[in-house]
Amino acid sequence: MSEKKKKDPVLALVPKYARGDANKAVEGVNKLTDKKLKGTIKRREKTYKEAAYKAASSEILLTEEAGFLEPEGIEKTYQLSQRSLAKEVDISTSHKMFNLDLKFGPYALDYTRNGRHLLIGGRKGHVAAFDWQAGRLGCEMQLRETVRDVTWLHNETMFAVAQKKYVYIYDKQGTEIHCLRNHIEVNKLDFLPYHFLLTSVGNSGFLKYQDTSTGNVVAEHRTKLGKCDVMTQNPATAIMHLGHGNGTVTLWSPNMSTPLVKMQCHRGPVTAMAIGHSGTYMATAGLDGQLKLWDLRSYKPMQEYFTPTPASSLSVSQRGLLAVGFGPHVSIWKDPFKTKQTSPYMNHLQAGSAVEDVEFVPFEDVLGFGHRGGISSIIVPGAGEANFDALEANPFQTKKQRQEMEVHSLLEKIQPEMITLDVNHVGQMDKAPIQVLNKEKKEAWAAAHPVESTELKYRARGKNSSSRRHLRKKAKNIVDQKKVDLLERIEKDKKERAKKRAGNPEEPVTALDRFTGKRRKMD
Repeated sequence: MSEKKKKDPVLALVPKYARGDANKAVEGVNKLTDKKLKGTIKRREKTYKEAAYKAASSEILLTEEAGFLEPEGIEKTYQLSQRSLAKEVDISTSHKMFNLDLKFGPYALDYTRNGRHLLIGGRKGHVAAFDWQAGRLGCEMQLRETVRDVTWLHNETMFAVAQKKYVYIYDKQGTEIHCLRNHIEVNKLDFLPYHFLLTSVGNSGFLKYQDTSTGNVVAEHRTKLGKCDVMTQNPATAIMHLGHGNGTVTLWSPNMSTPLVKMQCHRGPVTAMAIGHSGTYMATAGLDGQLKLWDLRSYKPMQEYFTPTPASSLSVSQRGLLAVGFGPHVSIWKDPFKTKQTSPYMNHLQAGSAVEDVEFVPFEDVLGFGHRGGISSIIVPGAGEANFDALEANPFQTKKQRQEMEVHSLLEKIQPEMITLDVNHVGQMDKAPIQVLNKEKKEAWAAAHPVESTELKYRARGKNSSSRRHLRKKAKNIVDQKKVDLLERIEKDKKERAKKRAGNPEEPVTALDRFTGKRRKMD
């Protein structure tokens, strides 16, 4: 190691973030004869070097490291049970493994963005919210009606519950705040944190966007594919993915009344779906027993697996682990989107109780899942991100920090119009010719208004202008002195012409009479 790298340890990490060999890049630039091009490339290379150095400098501050289970010899990681794993971990980690036996299942669950609070909802009306790490109960209530899904809103102070007929919003103490009567018979709920949009889909087949900051319904789309009970969001683009009964997956945004993309994924109904945090990979499961992994950049399948029982729920962790809940089993797969895996990373059996919903805890090596007998939490080493961004989601935030973050997030709220399939599309200039842009506008309008585009309207131009309407209205309804004088003068002229014609009928009175008289003489 050189003396310069010994003095500055960051330089040893720079090649990890650099764009190839810097020496070869300099040699290639020096061979250029164009001085302007050479200067541009040198300035660009300098910017890349500074970015790599800053990225290497920030890595020194990331003190925590993520680790996976490492087998020795012929050992298999999927043979390791949670009971044997609890004996080897520390006390604080072992407390994160628990099993709550409840009688109102099956249960759906949801974690806050910082992974601190847990919300559960039983199908028979049991709803509870609590700080699962501290074991502190926030609220618990029995609604005495069917609960299909639950979700947190912007933070742990409010949550939404999809009940038998309508969607209700409660605060952290369990007090009912709102009843959303526009959302009827909802099966799935989700929340877009950067846009403050609550999305729902249900038996009616309508996808609805509700702005929780203003209370307005932003969009309401009819999917035309019947009942839907599978929905998830792309965390990178905020595009909603819906799984339907005919095996298709549709991608929606609040700006278009038709799906942006329609994919035929399975031969039977789609039962579960999950998307990675990068937004480029999607996992789907169907009633045909297939588990498929898709690349959302090309919309093509990458890997296919078989599940003995159709999967009921899927979840992707921050580090790329895939959890599959099927029957009473929970299977975790490591690096499923990179290569074809021959065996799972970990397995868990919840004996005598079918798994309903699985979800990884953010910033924790924990997987929570709801089943018919209650909820359970297991340890999955390497699942969570070890280093968190406190400005994005802080697991240790105080009450004052939560209030400040709530205000900042409201001020920085992204408008629904900015939700696009391509995240790089916003802020770019469309360089297409004006003819192409006009054609695209006409096609978009025809797609959004199919009835109006087919009905041809024949309209005569120039006969109903604003000036004509004004003159016509003025002539019929308004009589002023100027108009009276004009009418009197016209009448007086008519009478004089009549007298002249009666006294000398051969003399032409008007220009037309003179013209016709001359024509008669010529004839």
